[in-house]
Amino acid sequence: MQVKDLKPRLGNVNIELEVIEVGETREFQKFGNTGKVANATAKDDTGQIKVSLWNEDVGKIKAGDKIRITNGWVSEFQGEMQLSAGRLGKLEVIGQEEEAGAKKEKKKPAKKEYEEEDVED
Repeated sequence: MQVKDLKPRLGNVNIELEVIEVGETREFQKFGNTGKVANATAKDDTGQIKVSLWNEDVGKIKAGDKIRITNGWVSEFQGEMQLSAGRLGKLEVIGQEEEAGAKKEKKKPAKKEYEEEDVED
């Protein structure tokens, strides 16, 4: 499934996305219990969508991660579609490609500086 195929009140959504941004975590009280929620923005080749992260999913993902949502559902809040794993679905991180690339870029200059120091000696 792709973002372009999503519609409000659609269930059993299986999709892979790249996380663009993760918003601030907020705490809430419902039925005497405390919970956490955060919104993320994610995309695929066909578009982007808000992803609601609830409780244990909050803090699990960061910008640049590739995620898979299995058995998710789409809701609509203030005219904007939102995707969530919900109670019956599952959200998992399946890749962290951009972060790995950033680490490689940091290592290259350090190695180059070391080589330049050797040449000066």
